[in-house]
Amino acid sequence: MNDFLHILAFSFSVTGPIFVILGAGVLLLRIGMLTDAFVDSGSRLVFNIALPALLFISISQTHIGETANFVLVGYGMAATCVVFLLLEWLAARFIEPARDRGVVVQGAFRSNMGIIGLAYCVNAYGEAGLVAASLYLGLVTILFNVLSVITLQRSLQRGGGGIGRMLRGIATNPLIIGILAGLLVSVSGLELPQIVLKSGQYFADLTLPLALLCTGAALNFRSLRDQLSSTLFAAVAKLVAIPLLFVAGGVAIGLHGIELGVLLLMSSAPTAAASYVMVRAMGGNAPLAANIVALTTVGSLLTTSAGITLLRVLGMI
Repeated sequence: MNDFLHILAFSFSVTGPIFVILGAGVLLLRIGMLTDAFVDSGSRLVFNIALPALLFISISQTHIGETANFVLVGYGMAATCVVFLLLEWLAARFIEPARDRGVVVQGAFRSNMGIIGLAYCVNAYGEAGLVAASLYLGLVTILFNVLSVITLQRSLQRGGGGIGRMLRGIATNPLIIGILAGLLVSVSGLELPQIVLKSGQYFADLTLPLALLCTGAALNFRSLRDQLSSTLFAAVAKLVAIPLLFVAGGVAIGLHGIELGVLLLMSSAPTAAASYVMVRAMGGNAPLAANIVALTTVGSLLTTSAGITLLRVLGMI
């Protein structure tokens, strides 16, 4: 019981500040300090500049050779693809209207690994957790963004373009560009000038508070009631079904200890705030995306704690 309470306290210390900023976004919109125009501009700023800068800086400063665990990373990418295809199949049968399917699919598979997932790993395992999670974060994040563009382009398609339009959307996605540029710098061993690092870090530091303020301001509790089935579909998949599938598969291929712990923590992190930013930037159902982020962030506090406690009791991590 003490172990569970300790993990619960740790989880709340990570997610608590996120709730505060989401709540601030709700409050500031209601009192008029934030406007819809600010939310639109802020979302574009995060999507096009701040978040790519965060990904570029974090990945470019990671030493790939020292952090590589290709079994863990390869399994994570393969499992993500399987889950994505399963969600696409289920969404086509249970989610209406059709233009919301991409929002739901993205909300279900896309974890907030760069902020909450990585914080979970560091708090659980210290420096070893950071090393084990870094390459996983970089490569799986690329896959997340590719799959997110694919599912949103498919569901928001307004005619024309087909595969070519989808490929252009992937190739010009600022997040993917930031990740690939960071990987090139990391692999090449290039030393970036301090002015580049510090300037990039300033933009990177905007990402979390601005993304969460915009997400909070976009919360629409009336739409949560109206779109409850779609929100719950994404939340249950994100917080329960996907972590169970990831961990079961990880056990089947022989992962254990810190590797299995990292897999659980990364897969059970709540939906990434960037998913809302991307949906809003692409003209999708932004309130639905924001509600999925909010509900999974609340739920992750309990489900992640329960998952870690269970695996510890079973002696698997």
